[in-house]
Amino acid sequence: MKHSTRLNHPPAVKVPEDNRPLVAPVYQSVKFTFDSVAESERQSRGEREGFVYSRVSNPTLRQLELTLAAVQGRDDCLLTASGVAATSMALLALCKQGDHVILFAQMYQPTRYFVRRLLARYGVRHTMLSIDDIDGIERTLADTPTRAMIFESPTNPVLKIADLRRMTAAAKNSGTMTILDNTFAGFHNHGQYDVDVFVHSLTKYASGHGDVMGGAVIANRALIDAMRTDFIVTGATLDPHAAFLIQRGLKTYSLRYERQCQNAQRIAEFLATHPQVRVVHFPGLPSHPGHALAREQMHDFGTIVTIELQGDAAAASRFSESLQLFAISASLGSTESLVQPGQLMRPRDLSTEEKGWAGISDSTIRLSIGIEDCDDLIADLTRALEK
Repeated sequence: MKHSTRLNHPPAVKVPEDNRPLVAPVYQSVKFTFDSVAESERQSRGEREGFVYSRVSNPTLRQLELTLAAVQGRDDCLLTASGVAATSMALLALCKQGDHVILFAQMYQPTRYFVRRLLARYGVRHTMLSIDDIDGIERTLADTPTRAMIFESPTNPVLKIADLRRMTAAAKNSGTMTILDNTFAGFHNHGQYDVDVFVHSLTKYASGHGDVMGGAVIANRALIDAMRTDFIVTGATLDPHAAFLIQRGLKTYSLRYERQCQNAQRIAEFLATHPQVRVVHFPGLPSHPGHALAREQMHDFGTIVTIELQGDAAAASRFSESLQLFAISASLGSTESLVQPGQLMRPRDLSTEEKGWAGISDSTIRLSIGIEDCDDLIADLTRALEK
């Protein structure tokens, strides 16, 4: 063979079955092949295992899918290129013209946009509620045939706790599918509840290092299989190398999350005593309205601490800019600590009443707590509060 041919047909290296790599390789290949047309046909009919095209399935992605499904306590998983894609694709796959969706003021703005703007273009109706209004949620589910109810717990950014038992029971009684954005709580929480679909941004705690994006939709196998073709033809596929990095990040997920929760608890308790802090939103504090629910529903209280400062937007900016260990940045769940002031989180798409439900003001500050030494973080917060 000439060089140009040899370079495109390198020799295959086979690993013996009793000589496995400890870390699974990255299958950075779009295409897979069989030795015969007959075997290719068998695979396409579902008569044998195998891979053909990475937009459909890939061994590296499959390992990550099975890992996430097991930790969340479900059968199967579909991966996407971002967390927003996971939420959008789940809604798109499950809803059709004429359906009704319940969503909440206390949730991620792109989710609200997708339901209220994009799905609405195709005839999907919606009702916006407050996650605090459990009686109103039950009434709406009883009175209005509803295809899906999508919500968060804890909510972003003021950490309200949804009553999962009552909400899932009411949805089940009315034949409504529940979709829980479980990103803030993590994969180890809420699996014991009768939630139909979990969505996660893998960009946060799964990867844990702020250097890769991804999303996951987790459910029982029958529901995943029903959505699979829609995901394939839409094409928001996670790249194999990104999947590899997320799988690697998951090895330290439990250690990172435990350390971040411990730091968050100490920081919340410190901030609750500081005169420059008007309110601390953290479900690990007995003063939090959702503390009892969080103790019942979760294994921990999370890694986010949101506060209301004494002062206005200018004070919030001065505080944020004075921090040295907390970077001013969107996102959360990374090993380093982050801060996001309220003026960067204003819910401009909400009505006055809905903004009241959301509870975000110019003095709101969201802190994503990292794995640094907690004494150093408290010292940094102390200096910034003095300024």
